[in-house]
Amino acid sequence: MSVVLRAEGVDLVRDGRPLLQEVSLAVRAGEHWALLGANGAGKSTLLGLLGALVHPTRGTVEVLGRRLGRVDLRELRAHVGHVDPRHRPASALRVRDVVLTGVTGSAAPVPRWRPAPEQEERAEALMATLGLAALRDARWATLSQGQRGRTLIARALMPEPRLLLLDEPATGLDLPGREQLIEALEELRSAHPGLATVLVTHHLEELPPGTTHAVLLRDGRVLASGPVATVLTADQVGKCFDLPLALERQEGRWSVRIRRAG
Repeated sequence: MSVVLRAEGVDLVRDGRPLLQEVSLAVRAGEHWALLGANGAGKSTLLGLLGALVHPTRGTVEVLGRRLGRVDLRELRAHVGHVDPRHRPASALRVRDVVLTGVTGSAAPVPRWRPAPEQEERAEALMATLGLAALRDARWATLSQGQRGRTLIARALMPEPRLLLLDEPATGLDLPGREQLIEALEELRSAHPGLATVLVTHHLEELPPGTTHAVLLRDGRVLASGPVATVLTADQVGKCFDLPLALERQEGRWSVRIRRAG
């Protein structure tokens, strides 16, 4: 499988403060990575780097074969789907219209722009994959948090990116909303086998069963990185969150609890 993301020896310093230090990883087509760590560990900062939103202070980052610093970032971002649950479309927009703004990269429909028939077909197919077909004409203001999250994923996939970055997509979801999101991500994995994803979270319970790899971040450094079977262990996750933990995995899903002494 081809490498879609590569970071080597990356440092990121802001106002004299190191936010990331000596970070290295490689993400290949079809892999699904989890980026885990406590609040302030540097997860969203690293995701921004991988999404070509910022440049590293030191080291190299290649996104889709193009090195940051040698390519127009705006052009590169058009090939990366970035899902931010804080994105707020106009409340009067319908689900279908929000999804189609993924073609233009705008918060609202562009005046006098009309989608091509194949773009309309793609929007319909993505809404079906993400469980939104019955909501295509529902307005943004009436959607639940989970429905909004799935709409933003469909929007991010409209330009047919090879890479999808999800920044804490389960934020604010209740239990049904979280489970519907996870189910939708699994459907997405089946429908687009070549798509690579990186999902940021600090809750193992939010990881889809199809997660293949993980990175544990602590204080801006990589504590462990690789296949989930070797990274997501009680010992390593416990070190990451500085807690004695017990981990279990059943039917592809993780659960975690604090391990009591004795």
